[in-house]
Amino acid sequence: MKIKLLAFVFIFWFACSIPNLGLGQSASQLAYQYELGDKRVSIPTADEPRVEAFGTESLKVAAEYLELGAASWASGRGCVNCHTTGPYLADATAWHSHFGKPNQEVFESFAKEVPNDIQEIRQAEHNGHKYYPGAFSSVWRSLGLAEWDRNVTGKLSETTDRSLREMLTRQSASGAFVSHGEVEIPHITTDFELSLHAARAIVVAPSWLSELEDPNLLARVERLKRWLASAVPKNNFDRVLKLQLGYYLPECVSASEQEAAMELLNRRQHSDGGWSIRDMSPLEDWHFEMSPKVLSLIQSLPDAGNPQSDPYMTALAIVLMRQSNVPVSDPRIERGLSWLKREQRQSGRWWMHSLYRGNYHYTTYIATVEAMKALKLCGELDRITAIETP
Repeated sequence: MKIKLLAFVFIFWFACSIPNLGLGQSASQLAYQYELGDKRVSIPTADEPRVEAFGTESLKVAAEYLELGAASWASGRGCVNCHTTGPYLADATAWHSHFGKPNQEVFESFAKEVPNDIQEIRQAEHNGHKYYPGAFSSVWRSLGLAEWDRNVTGKLSETTDRSLREMLTRQSASGAFVSHGEVEIPHITTDFELSLHAARAIVVAPSWLSELEDPNLLARVERLKRWLASAVPKNNFDRVLKLQLGYYLPECVSASEQEAAMELLNRRQHSDGGWSIRDMSPLEDWHFEMSPKVLSLIQSLPDAGNPQSDPYMTALAIVLMRQSNVPVSDPRIERGLSWLKREQRQSGRWWMHSLYRGNYHYTTYIATVEAMKALKLCGELDRITAIETP
């Protein structure tokens, strides 16, 4: 079946008259959020019109946006990151049966970052905080490769095996992976979130954990489990993530912790059906290093005193409930889904203001991935047949 004109509509929507700027230019020079060849994606704005009718066609536009964004980033920058290629490999690969095979170049951009030789990493210290350099990118790289193996090939690759082994060299003595550096809400926040991503990578990589025999690596895995099971939550975001920990490593979470996390989600749902990531922590508790720029940006938002619902936290709340076996018919999920459906934009995206730099709004990409994940877990993608390619 030939691809419908949907892709051309998508490109037309984002096209504008500003001259093409090369991907090699600095961020301050970019006129678009993403561009690849003659395809350009505009920088998201709050006033983008919402979809007139949510459904199959609008979901296909969303998938086109995710594909183009990931391909653009892999082609022009090639780095492992949290806001585009990371979420793409970690989550968007799970619904490729509906939209076609994921982008091979994105996978290869991660695979080439895996060191050929695994060496012990020296611990660093900054302002009294000890950490292992590169822990963040190593975790996201490993998670992306592990999910590719699970969702696309169905078998563990040697590259993923090596990436996971290398990742564990960046584990702190406590068992955690320290999220060092400037906070980028969401996805670069607490040590618990980063360590949970590391645990997820270990668990989802096909047969990796079940066939692991190296005593040193097994001991590191056990330290990670113990840390996740005993870590004191830094904020409410950590507390609700206990639900996801229970999904991947149920032995690490008590029933009472999961009940408390679910009750917390219930209390944080807004009257419009959505949730807000900014409700999940006092600003100063997101990270042990909060730059004045980030603090000022978030504090100056028009709704700083009463944050509005956002698509990322709304989608994540639905994901957490579905991973905890809450039925789609549950009123909390139904209200959250209704919020997501009416908030999709005609561009296919779910708009979300960047809480890091406030410029290119890459959080919109993360939010779109999470929204699609929530919709997938609620059966909303089941009626979409994968696009056939020549």
